Amino acid sequence: MRLTSRRIRRIAAAAAIAGAAIALPAAALASSAGTAAPKTAAVTHRCYVSELVAWLGIPGNGAAGSFEYALEISNVSRQRCTLYGFPGLSAVGGGGGQLGSAAGRAAGYSTRLVTLAPFQTAHVDVVIVDAGNYPTSTCQPTEAVALRVYAPGDYGSMVVPFSFQACAKSGPIYLRVSPVFAGTGIPGYLDS
Repeated sequence: MRLTSRRIRRIAAAAAIAGAAIALPAAALASSAGTAAPKTAAVTHRCYVSELVAWLGIPGNGAAGSFEYALEISNVSRQRCTLYGFPGLSAVGGGGGQLGSAAGRAAGYSTRLVTLAPFQTAHVDVVIVDAGNYPTSTCQPTEAVALRVYAPGDYGSMVVPFSFQACAKSGPIYLRVSPVFAGTGIPGYLDS
């Protein structure tokens, strides 16, 4: 069999088509694996109580009839989360129940979104009014053994051991709490 230039061109064309039939799907697969869709930024979720630890910055700062403390809230998870607004706060009695009314929100503060990276800390300012400032019949002073803290927007709570005089009766607002601030609080200094 004699190879003519026409026959050589046909063989070359067939080889090129066969090569393309093999190469194009392989190239398509390789390029789709190498150029994945762009990743979207991870959405940072609200901090859940299971990701947090709360602790009280001691010493507090005494004022006329009250004490002020920095309540620290630390992210102990391995992911970023956010806190926004006011936490829930109440006094806890020896039996584990709430004493008196829950904390009131301190006036004059604006709320901010605080993002906590893993192992970062935010804080709130807590004011505890001396239970002796209220009539005994209205307050019924008793010993609190802890503070119960609810992260903003969460129904789970953390208990921070701390003894102080509280009102057993509902009515007097002897606890006040600020919104969440970024960073660790400094005992004796309130944010504004």
